[in-house]
Amino acid sequence: MSTDRKQGVAAAGGFRAAGIAAGIKPNGKPDLTLVVNDGPAAVAAGVFTRNKVKAAPVLWSQQVLTTGSLRAVVLNSGGANACTGPGGFQDTHATAEKVADVLGVGAIDVAVCSTGLIGERLPMEAVLTGVETVAKALAHGADASLDAATGVLTTDSHPKQTALAHAGGWTVGGFAKGAGMCAPNMATMLSVVTTDAAVDQATADAALRAAVEGTFNRLDVDGGTSTNDTLLLLVSGASGVTPGAEEFTAALTEVCADLVAQLQADAEGVTKHVAVKVTGAATDAEAVAVARTVAQDNLCKTAFFAGDPNWGRIAMAVGNAPTEFDPADLDITINGVPVCRAGTGVGDRLAADMSGLDILVEVDLHAGPGTGTILTTDLSHAYVEENSAYSS
Repeated sequence: MSTDRKQGVAAAGGFRAAGIAAGIKPNGKPDLTLVVNDGPAAVAAGVFTRNKVKAAPVLWSQQVLTTGSLRAVVLNSGGANACTGPGGFQDTHATAEKVADVLGVGAIDVAVCSTGLIGERLPMEAVLTGVETVAKALAHGADASLDAATGVLTTDSHPKQTALAHAGGWTVGGFAKGAGMCAPNMATMLSVVTTDAAVDQATADAALRAAVEGTFNRLDVDGGTSTNDTLLLLVSGASGVTPGAEEFTAALTEVCADLVAQLQADAEGVTKHVAVKVTGAATDAEAVAVARTVAQDNLCKTAFFAGDPNWGRIAMAVGNAPTEFDPADLDITINGVPVCRAGTGVGDRLAADMSGLDILVEVDLHAGPGTGTILTTDLSHAYVEENSAYSS
């Protein structure tokens, strides 16, 4: 079995979705998405940003998800509704109430997600009118999935979606958006994943958290954990098939991994896809911490952009990580070429060819059994230009 990027959030039975241009964005591009779970089940699980500055829709969605159940998710791009005070929370509440009214459910059944510029109120007339319009466009299948994935884009260059039809007769599918402010501690930007497998809330929650830890939590584009990060899993049970917990977690992880690969490939200003793999740490957690330190270091990221195998910058970053090891045991390999052994340079570093799209940095600390990998990108001229002009 393999994932299919022509399918997405409305591929699983029991789900409808739509995405429209509601007028939230001044440029007239799609900016409002609605995903509806028609059941029979309404199980849900989610993970959210660990940033202390949480957007109003995050606070709302965390609150309603305590029931372990959702019937719908409404998502807007063109405004984050973060740092907007009590008025911003009221806007989120009003949006959920409007969706509930249109669908004939309760507001407690509706999660809300927003993405865009922080610090400004949403144009609520456009949002509320848009809810009525997007509800009329709800449909099942590939076209609906693509429209839904498109309605959440900000600086992304294209929509990101995938689905996996399991041989057992059930499906997992979803979309994700995010190109910058990407250093998740739970999920990434905005993502909705759906399944028609018949799994209970405890299984769904455990599977989601396990899948996220090895996928979304291992992508770090620029060290910025967003105020709005949200990943929701909706379960309809429409297939009537109850897979084993391990089988379901594996399928969910495969879908999440595909979405993360697409996020990495479309990161702001990206010219290099970088994987930092650390072995030999005292623990897995320390290995991940080392890999993340290298991934976030601007000197390393500019070297990646230049295709410069400057392993000294990598060694410097490793030394700044919160872990214990003997520098005399440090090994570094770039794209299969040893450049540092036992803490000392070996051979010709220029033999490590970094001219291609993909770069693999391997670090061995020789301090224990711990392993971990972080995916990242380079720091390019285009990244700086795009983010310097983002709010203007």
